Amino acid sequence: MAVPQVAAIRQTETAMGNPVSWLVIEAGWKVLAADGREVGQVDEVVGDSNADIFDGLAIATSRFGKPHYVPSEQVDEITEGTVRLSLTQAQVDQLGEYLEPATSAQIEPNSKRGIGESVSAEARELEGKAFAPTQRQEHSMNIWRRIAFFFRRLFS
Repeated sequence: MAVPQVAAIRQTETAMGNPVSWLVIEAGWKVLAADGREVGQVDEVVGDSNADIFDGLAIATSRFGKPHYVPSEQVDEITEGTVRLSLTQAQVDQLGEYLEPATSAQIEPNSKRGIGESVSAEARELEGKAFAPTQRQEHSMNIWRRIAFFFRRLFS
């Protein structure tokens, strides 16, 4: 008696989950080109969540390289854990560097009472100047942020 053969079902890159909102995109999600090949990972989501305005993504195409900026118009589909672009691999390679937006406010320590609070407040102020200085215009990601993104990609 012959044993019926069962056809193997292969899940392709196009058979992904349901689309999700840009608000759930997280650093480390896979970024795919239009043909389904992986071109990088999400480094940062750029937008205003309060006004529900999605500007684009900063994506890492290599471990040590500067992130590239992908405008929201080039994002074709967002599913859980994956962002598919409407760009080819060659077009992704031609994307410009992601420039961090200018900062508009400097956060001041809320308390400077006592010696412990004073030292803690000074440490927070120095940390802010080193890792997130106030900028008046768009600028390249500083070395400390790039190192932090490298380790986040490495361990995620």
